[in-house]
Amino acid sequence: MNTALIRSATDRDAEEIQAIYAVIVRTTVTSFEVEPPTTGEMRERMNAVQQRFPWLVWEQDGEVAGYVYASAHRERAAYQWSVNVSAYIHEQYRRRGVGRALYTSLFALLRLQGFYNAYAGVTLPNPGSVGLHEAMGFEPVGVYQKVGYKFGAWHDVGWWSMALRPHDVKPSAPLLLAAIARTPEWQRAIDSGLAIGAPGSRPN
Repeated sequence: MNTALIRSATDRDAEEIQAIYAVIVRTTVTSFEVEPPTTGEMRERMNAVQQRFPWLVWEQDGEVAGYVYASAHRERAAYQWSVNVSAYIHEQYRRRGVGRALYTSLFALLRLQGFYNAYAGVTLPNPGSVGLHEAMGFEPVGVYQKVGYKFGAWHDVGWWSMALRPHDVKPSAPLLLAAIARTPEWQRAIDSGLAIGAPGSRPN
């Protein structure tokens, strides 16, 4: 029986999250890191942002199949309503709707918190990631040409943006996660990703 769950990441997930990310760091230019963080370092990264921003995992039959998170777009005060978002999916669960489902829940939580803009950077070419973000409503805003050097070559990074909500003239400061956690609205936001359809089971 296939069981799927979207939930907040915990310290116990750090090892599986690190394993997903380590493969991407070692074998692709999706990430510009050249050495994967350790499990402990990944746990520290998670803990550093989870008071302010969601970090979600897709759990499939007891395993972490992918994760998404938000982080500050910039640290200066006027940027506080904008976030960067990232999605990393286990190679055996790609093209199964996991990224779209996780992003759906993530964006619903960000709206609850009061964020207005989401941005995503994509190392080019990456038609899969571009397709995911544009399917979610992101629009291209520009390209940093030859901005990163990895695996003996220079790489471009494209940037995409999406408005999470209409822009108020006098926006309130975004809420911390604790202000909305364990509320009915929180659970509805989490469940919104599952509502778009669960992916099939892991292939043999």
